[in-house]
Amino acid sequence: MVATIENRDAVQSSRENALVLWFEEVGIADIPLVGGKNASLGEMIQQLNSKGVNVPTGFATTAYAFRYFIERAGLEEKLRQLFSDLDVEDMNNLRERGRQARSLILHTPFPAELEAAITQAYLKLCERYNGSSDFCDRLAPDQQEECKRYSVNTDVAVRSSATAEDLPDASFAGQQETYLNVYGVNAVLDACHKCFASLFTDRAISYRTIKGFSHFDVALSVGVQKMVRSDLATSGVMFSIDTETGFKNAALVTAAYGLGENVVQGAVNPDEYFVFKPTLKQGYKPILEKRLGSKEIKMVYDIGGSKLTKNIPVPEPDRKKYALSDDEILTLAKWACIIEDHYSEVRGVYTPMDIEWAKDGLTGELFIVQARPETVQSQKSGNVLRNYKLQGTGDVIVRGRAVGEMIGQGKARVILDVHKIDEFQAGEVLVTNKTDPDWEPIMKKASAIVTNQGGRTCHAAIIAREMGIPAIVGCGDATGVIKNGQDITVSCSEGEEGRVYSGLVPFEVVETELDNLPRTKTQILMNVGNPEEAFGLASVPCDGVGLARLEFIIANHIKAHPLALMHFDQLQDESVKREIATLTALYTHKPDFFVDKVAQGIGLIAAAFYPKPVVVRMSDFKSNEYANLLGGRQFEPHEENPMIGWRGASRYYDEKYRDAYGLECKALKRVRDEMGLTNVIPMIPFCRTPDEGRKVLAEMEKHGLKRGENGLQVYVMCEIPNNVILAEQFSEVFDGFSIGSNDLTQLTLGLDRDSALVAHIFDERNEGVKEMVRQVIARAKAKGRKVGICGQAPSDYPEFARFLVEQGIDSISLNPDSVLKTLLDIAKTEEAIGR
Repeated sequence: MVATIENRDAVQSSRENALVLWFEEVGIADIPLVGGKNASLGEMIQQLNSKGVNVPTGFATTAYAFRYFIERAGLEEKLRQLFSDLDVEDMNNLRERGRQARSLILHTPFPAELEAAITQAYLKLCERYNGSSDFCDRLAPDQQEECKRYSVNTDVAVRSSATAEDLPDASFAGQQETYLNVYGVNAVLDACHKCFASLFTDRAISYRTIKGFSHFDVALSVGVQKMVRSDLATSGVMFSIDTETGFKNAALVTAAYGLGENVVQGAVNPDEYFVFKPTLKQGYKPILEKRLGSKEIKMVYDIGGSKLTKNIPVPEPDRKKYALSDDEILTLAKWACIIEDHYSEVRGVYTPMDIEWAKDGLTGELFIVQARPETVQSQKSGNVLRNYKLQGTGDVIVRGRAVGEMIGQGKARVILDVHKIDEFQAGEVLVTNKTDPDWEPIMKKASAIVTNQGGRTCHAAIIAREMGIPAIVGCGDATGVIKNGQDITVSCSEGEEGRVYSGLVPFEVVETELDNLPRTKTQILMNVGNPEEAFGLASVPCDGVGLARLEFIIANHIKAHPLALMHFDQLQDESVKREIATLTALYTHKPDFFVDKVAQGIGLIAAAFYPKPVVVRMSDFKSNEYANLLGGRQFEPHEENPMIGWRGASRYYDEKYRDAYGLECKALKRVRDEMGLTNVIPMIPFCRTPDEGRKVLAEMEKHGLKRGENGLQVYVMCEIPNNVILAEQFSEVFDGFSIGSNDLTQLTLGLDRDSALVAHIFDERNEGVKEMVRQVIARAKAKGRKVGICGQAPSDYPEFARFLVEQGIDSISLNPDSVLKTLLDIAKTEEAIGR
């Protein structure tokens, strides 16, 4: 009989002496009984199946079964003697003790009762999946024979599940063994026996010692779970939290082809997808980012071969497309939310989750195959903001995916064979192809880790986070480029791209206590350029984003002129055409590339600060800057003075450019309407007259962005003297002003801010500039319009920030590194003037 949560206590004594329990009979309270992995599977089957979360069924041998085996064979005393002189710092000692411990267990037969219990449970599992021949007959001819074969001897995954694992503060991920594509009674018994022995892998012995767990207080349960045929489809790992920054509102989903071990072990660079959880729960489709992985190999069943599984190359066309559809991404992210919410409720504390999923290639169904608490970000203090900043520079020799927002450095130790890890010295940077749990005894000694392969959910990434060291994964050829003994600096503090610098580049660590920060009446906003930094910046205390520039997204993520994408077939420069074709390989309709990338860039920033306002300045390249984009020279005029030429608002309604501006509008509409991020406020730059403003609003309305609908506000930059002089009229067109102090200073003083000859005159603190600022603040407030500033001046000059507060400005937007010090200064100013 399957035990529910309500009647579990009544059958507890018999369950504690059971050798085997079905997943339906256990829950999260049963970690001492069946280990963390199996308890979690049972919990999800019992509690979350009704909410749509699919979990394959199976059974578990119990901790009692393991201890019964150890006791009957008299193994504990032998193991205690074996470990009496254990030294996990001595690699040879560790290897020898581990080998002997595993040999003891493997050469000791199972008790007859345990063997019978596993056999009977496996045969019952086969019965559950028998009678599926009708289903098999409906499959393609090349799949029918294989399907019928497994309906007789059900294929299962045999996984170790220790009683000290998947704990909130220690994952024990990958410490014991897992066996995939196991079928037949003898093979299942053999795999269970190997799992028992794997309690004493070298890595598990070392990890338990580091974490302070006794080797004899931990028991080993084995989970036998119906395989999901992801060898014929896809699989991956997902987290209900951003693994690098600890940003709680995003789910990270990774995906590759074949069985999931390659993603976990870092043998492939998977696709990565970010989904915004708050608006996902509201029914929106907020896929914030999709990043294509290389996915070179996939693990499949070794049908008729000598092994259980094998790796084969992924065909080139499959590598160059996403492994999941948008609907599948959203389904998995919804499940991540359901699982996180459930475990948070059960534990009574916010519990982000680390989840493995798989798609069945025979049925097309998605399944959750494991779920455990995330153990790094959830343990960090939210009261201290720690920033790593390079103080110098050097040659970048390797790039990859950044793990951990830190910097580490030291001499490189290039090791390609795990059997040579005893060469590693404490404080060195480990450089290797990929890691698995066998590398863990030295990983704790590393100052940083660099790998050729892997994504942000691979083994090297997970352990680096847990050990509190930076890692760069998926570098391609780090082991070929970096030389043994070379001094290197590993920087993961510059966004999603990690960089390995030649030499020991100076850096600093700035720690800021966030407790008891004052609240100011003046809103403190932030200038954000790079979307990849947004999640990390979200932890800086502020009231939102006062300036997000589209130019950064276009220049760094799109790189092509929008009109070159819209008129791709008419491009005259064949080399440019080839380069754009490579950039947009996933897109048959090239303008969609622009819309997707702009929407994702805006979406990442808007999500990071949701529901706080995020002011997005529409594109403000000058004609010479547009010309430098791929294909741009074909569409841009030559201007003698682009700074005061065809830029900003004047482009948006011009027939030569309005279609390109329409792409920006489509992206913005997607962010607001499809992603549900209505906190985005578009801002129009360099708008010379109120009539220009009306023309721009008319263009936006053509693309579904009507001011006032769905809470849409539209701001205007105040950077031209006419914006000040006609502030009352501009107030009739727009909902707010943001002072651009750079251009306003330039045009008030009549100088070119790019000219070194007059640079000494450029000063936002000039009385004429300050008078302009005084006037626009007074006139905007008289009309009931919001007015802020997003230029450089408040970040550079504390006295200018104090001047703005004295004038009653609503908000000040600052560079990230200026926010905290300016906040404290403004609080003092407000107190002094009684604001």
